[in-house]
Amino acid sequence: MYNDVIDLRDFYDTPMGHAAQSITRRHIRNIWPSAAGLNVAGIGYATPYLLPFLGEAERVFALMPAQQGVIRWPPDTHNQIRNVVSLVLEDSLPLPDLSIDRVMLVHSLECSEQSHKLLREVWRVLTEGGRLLIIVPNRRGIWARIDHTPFGHGRPYTIGQVSRLLRDTMFQPGESVAGLFVPPTRSRVVLASARAIEKIGIQWFKTVGGLLFVEAQKEIYAGSSASTAAVRQKSYVHLADGTKRLAVTIT
Repeated sequence: MYNDVIDLRDFYDTPMGHAAQSITRRHIRNIWPSAAGLNVAGIGYATPYLLPFLGEAERVFALMPAQQGVIRWPPDTHNQIRNVVSLVLEDSLPLPDLSIDRVMLVHSLECSEQSHKLLREVWRVLTEGGRLLIIVPNRRGIWARIDHTPFGHGRPYTIGQVSRLLRDTMFQPGESVAGLFVPPTRSRVVLASARAIEKIGIQWFKTVGGLLFVEAQKEIYAGSSASTAAVRQKSYVHLADGTKRLAVTIT
């Protein structure tokens, strides 16, 4: 069950939300140091983490599931950019095949009741060699155990569980890391020390961070354990610039 979009917005307006956002953005940047010239999409409630890409990527937009609700984005401070958020069905993304270079799932996978269909849609819209970044609550972390934050709702994961799900949906798991070691507290003293706590956690307590960051790459010829009888049909999609891309249909 998805968190309500208003509750998500309100969480990120709190000191705890600001700390979580700041730390999470650093981990995202470590994994994706640049998105110059790329098309980037966020699914779920990814807008707090898409903002740094607005002036860098070719296109940036947010897709919010119907069960969650939607609010306008980017904020008024970026009034030179029109609203680039859309309400969507998670099993039917309104995007062409092979159209997106980077997809970020935040406040999404752990709440989805049809995670395989969601990831298959992500696979469909990603370009060849496109990359997916999944950010989910860590089953071993304290944030998944406290329900006054959005990370305490839905299904938490281990890295092994995320990796198996990715392989089942034709992705190759890559870099993975745990982060967000500061406890989910309202104490301003603790939150002010979030950066120092993060450094200690990364060095000494690598498996118990509040969030998991798992990157994966789209696999064109990967086998699907869910259906060993799947048939792959190759075709080519002709683009407006005269080039063509390989498309693979699973039947």
